[in-house]
Amino acid sequence: MKIFPGRQIGATSEARTSTFTGQVFADPVMPTTDGVTINNVFFAPGARTYWHTHEQGQILTVVAGQGWICVEGEPAQPIRTGDAVWIPKGEKHWHGAAADSYLLHTAVSIGKTEWLEEVEDADYDKAGS
Repeated sequence: MKIFPGRQIGATSEARTSTFTGQVFADPVMPTTDGVTINNVFFAPGARTYWHTHEQGQILTVVAGQGWICVEGEPAQPIRTGDAVWIPKGEKHWHGAAADSYLLHTAVSIGKTEWLEEVEDADYDKAGS
């Protein structure tokens, strides 16, 4: 068993830039341990991940706000406070905030994440139409 203390006083959120569009900040909940990483991730309105996959899957729990999740080849699906999402291993997807709302989710990523190309604005805009 391992216990990871909560956020330390004076800790700063990590700005995420190289695999995200817009303003995104993350607070580690648990450093990668036995192939599992847990982060609280805050997306400003319109912010989103790049396309990506997970070696063994990912669980998202929406803590606050609303946004979108999109699997390649399918329409984006809305997500909002209280929703839980399971993304199977190897499924190419992106997720992020709605254009008019922030999104805060807890992400449990299992195995390595493979980051791919940026989600084009035109593709993101389809989510809200």
